[in-house]
Amino acid sequence: MVRIGEDVSKRLDVIPAQFRVIVTIRPRYACPKSCAGVVQAPAPVHLIEGGTPTEALLAHVAVARYSEHMPLYRQAQVFARHGVPVSRSVLADWMGSVGFHITPVVDRMHAILCSSTKLFMDETTAPVLDPGRGRTKTGYLWALVRDDRSWNGPDPPCVVFHYAPGRAGAHAERLLDGFDGVLQVDGYAGYHRLARPERKGGTPLTLAHCWSHGRREIIKATPKAGSPVADEILARIAALYRIEGEVRGRDAQARLQIRGERSRPLVDELGTFLRAQAERLSPKSNMGKAVAYLLNHWKGLCVFLDDGRVEMDTNAAENSIRPLSLSRKNALFAGHDEGGRNWARIASLIGTCKLNGVEPFAYMTFLLEALAAGHPQARIDELMPWNHKPSLAEG
Repeated sequence: MVRIGEDVSKRLDVIPAQFRVIVTIRPRYACPKSCAGVVQAPAPVHLIEGGTPTEALLAHVAVARYSEHMPLYRQAQVFARHGVPVSRSVLADWMGSVGFHITPVVDRMHAILCSSTKLFMDETTAPVLDPGRGRTKTGYLWALVRDDRSWNGPDPPCVVFHYAPGRAGAHAERLLDGFDGVLQVDGYAGYHRLARPERKGGTPLTLAHCWSHGRREIIKATPKAGSPVADEILARIAALYRIEGEVRGRDAQARLQIRGERSRPLVDELGTFLRAQAERLSPKSNMGKAVAYLLNHWKGLCVFLDDGRVEMDTNAAENSIRPLSLSRKNALFAGHDEGGRNWARIASLIGTCKLNGVEPFAYMTFLLEALAAGHPQARIDELMPWNHKPSLAEG
């Protein structure tokens, strides 16, 4: 028989995760003639001194909790099913240790963000147990995001979350200490203090507001029977977004030029239309309030016309926050304020990995092993998620 060809077929298979015990044996040696002391190889480094988990196992639990949103009690059930009795409280202690050790890396990421000239900011609730009162209290996770990919900016995307016990604008002011430039936010009044001359921590910021939030206000105010006013406003906003779709991916100068030629006349016409509607609509009506919302934020909504780096909306921040909502839904609450801070730190690393196309488990394993080995503080930038280059073993 002579081979004349071949057929190739492929099937997708899976190798289930396996838990294993790594045993390290370190023999001790001594000179039989007592001419030298006892010698022994040093013990392997551990992130958790005297602890049983390897850095890879810690990374696995962190990624399952903060990337796949599997609560620790469910992970404990998985461990038990594999014959490994590890309680939820032990897993929580492990994550507390991880959060403690990664703090310098996340702090450095925050410092890098504050050296930028344009950022997004948003916040979401984070229920936290309130010891002694038998119930939860409402904390907040504040997201600080840099994502310049839409105009081919040179800096890698990054998100850093911070836990705070409240939503007051003072928390945003504290987190943005040292940042100067454009901050893109929603219409929350707490951000207004950042644009005032008496702002602490830097010069007054330029606040760019979100067209997406304005559009939602119009949609929410539209009655079931429809509204010609709403249809007109939404059609004009849709025209602006079509232009944005065309300029996405171009450099800032090209975006600025096209916006000046095509978007600015549309915005000016929309502003005239809104002011006319505000004069005839009752300020107490739903549509009157929605129109007032747009006009009250008009200055911030127009910032994108004067800066090609600015987006029309805060979708970059909202997309970064969305996974937190799923994690919050599955886990219900954090155990205490420090648990909220650990949540923020680990979610910062995993969120930044996803923004940069880095596999979270591979990065977290690399990071925890480097920290356990005593990576020098002077070279901490090597540990940033966007600098992680997977080895051949990682694929």
